[in-house]
Amino acid sequence: MKGLAPHGAGTGKLCIASERTTLPDLDKLTALIAPEAEALGFALVRVAWFETGGQGSDEPTLQVMAERPDTRQLGIDDCASLSHRISDKFDEIDPIEEAYRLEVSSPGIDRPLTRLADFTDWAGHEVKVELAEPMDGRKNIRGNIVGIDGETILVDDRKSGRLTFAFSNMGSAKLLLTDRLIASTAPINSDGADEVEAEPIHDEAQEDEDHGQ
Repeated sequence: MKGLAPHGAGTGKLCIASERTTLPDLDKLTALIAPEAEALGFALVRVAWFETGGQGSDEPTLQVMAERPDTRQLGIDDCASLSHRISDKFDEIDPIEEAYRLEVSSPGIDRPLTRLADFTDWAGHEVKVELAEPMDGRKNIRGNIVGIDGETILVDDRKSGRLTFAFSNMGSAKLLLTDRLIASTAPINSDGADEVEAEPIHDEAQEDEDHGQ
């Protein structure tokens, strides 16, 4: 691997680089990436794998979301710094193969909620939850976050009132964009951030193979 080329950061903006990979073990990658984020003073929000990426790319994409605990976002320089640390780490141990895109980003305003503590931090805000397993015949919950009780999450659902479900049964959760959320996350700019352009990253091993044909 050759390192990462920042392409943008901030509210949903991305730092992107081309790499080589096979279908990754996300638990293993999370264990590798978390210390790199923490070394920079960041908190890791999510590591996810998508068969196709954003911005018109049809390549598999490894997405890393992180934040500064004090601002709940990453700036462009933060994004680039974390990108380079991940690249350096992956150069040492090469945990994944074949071509993929790496995206390092701020969670943005309407962020995913992935940690139990998120439901305390964002209490009072509106959330959309998809359960892993149906509860009373339903898999989707939408309402205001009340908080947590041990490992249980409490939400005031719009239609059904107070609902509780185990954190272990949460498939996915995301904050919904509201005026209150925008106000509470200032100075995050919902219009996004300026992009940083960089030269493409080339795989030297692949180039040598191509020239030898």
